[in-house]
Formats: sequence, structure tokens, C-alpha cells
Amino acid sequence: MLGYNNPAAAAVAVRGLIQLGEASVLPLLQSLDEYNYGARAYAIRALAAIADPRALEVLVAAAETDFAPSVRRAATKGLGQIRWQANAAVVSAQQRVLHSLVTIAHDADWSLRYAAIAGLQALGTAAADLVPAIVEQCRLIQASDGDVVVQARATLAVITLSP
Repeated sequence: MLGYNNPAAAAVAVRGLIQLGEASVLPLLQSLDEYNYGARAYAIRALAAIADPRALEVLVAAAETDFAPSVRRAATKGLGQIRWQANAAVVSAQQRVLHSLVTIAHDADWSLRYAAIAGLQALGTAAADLVPAIVEQCRLIQASDGDVVVQARATLAVITLSP
């Protein structure tokens, strides 16, 4: 369904995959379409909404390197929403996500920068120890980004995350 040229059907399929939750993660990961960016964008949207840590590698790769902006935006937003389970590997994974989101926050495309800030804010709500670094990055973006919308999103993240 995700690969057909029918956005309404794909949207319904994404909602169904999200409702299935964790059960749909492995099938989505195994069937990502490298050639159909529309299908890949829908799959990434579903993975981002499910927020399962097993999708971390796919989300990072899509956020950093996919040629399609819709795929990159969905993956970038999803990185900040991952539901982390408490274990030693989580800290390393969260640091990786922080690095990826900070890099994307300097992309030429304003919508990707905006999504990265939303991801940083969501990451800050899940990883309290990263909040100082996230707030610092958002303040830098506030001061240096040329787009008012991106500056405003950074301001919202700072206000939300600051004690």
C-alpha cells in the first residue's frame, strides 16, 4: 500500500501500521524501498510515530543522507521521539541522536532545521542529562539562524526545556 500512487490509501496504511505498533517495526525495516522515496517516506513516518529503538539506525541514516526532503524530515522528527529503554547502550544511542540532530539543525533546508529542533526538544524530554547541551544548541540557533520560523522554534525549545 505504501508504494502505490495513492496518498489516501498510504495514509490509511500508515495509521494502521502505527496502531499495530511494535509488531509492524520489523516488517517495515525489512521492506524499506530504496527506489520509491514516497513509499520510504510513509514507512519512515510510521517508524517515527511508533518510536521503537530498533528503528534508530534507519532513522539516523534517513535523516542524515536521504535525498528526499520528506524522508529526511520524517526521520529527523522521529529521532527525538524514540522511546528509550533504560540500559547502558541508551546513553551512547542518545548521544548519537544528539549529534545527528545538531548536524541537521544546520542544514540548508529550513524545514529540516525546524524538524531537527523539534527532535532536539523531544530528546530533551526523554534524556534529562542532555538538556543543557540541547538548550545551548537551541540558543546558538536562536542567535544565528536566518529564518524567523526556525528561530521561533528554537525559542520554544529553550523555554520548554529550561528549568
